[in-house]
Amino acid sequence: MNDFVLTALQYYGAGAAAFAALILSLNVGRIWSGWAFVIFVTSSIALIAWGFLDDDAEGIGVQNIVLLVINCVGVYRYLIAGKSDSDPAKA
Repeated sequence: MNDFVLTALQYYGAGAAAFAALILSLNVGRIWSGWAFVIFVTSSIALIAWGFLDDDAEGIGVQNIVLLVINCVGVYRYLIAGKSDSDPAKA
């Protein structure tokens, strides 16, 4: 695989994850948090690709398969499921 592509996947994945974590840490609201999880999803996809295309990074690929599932749950909860009045955690 082309070294440029592998490097781009690696650094996009790392940078996107850090940016999404920053958005979540700012606690700026439900919609922003949902979009942070969308960014996490793209990060996980990039790191899965990098992990399995690079001979020395399979562990990162496996880890990000698990994180992809977790991030998809976040997208669902914050952007798709909607707000429930009975759940104080969703306020």
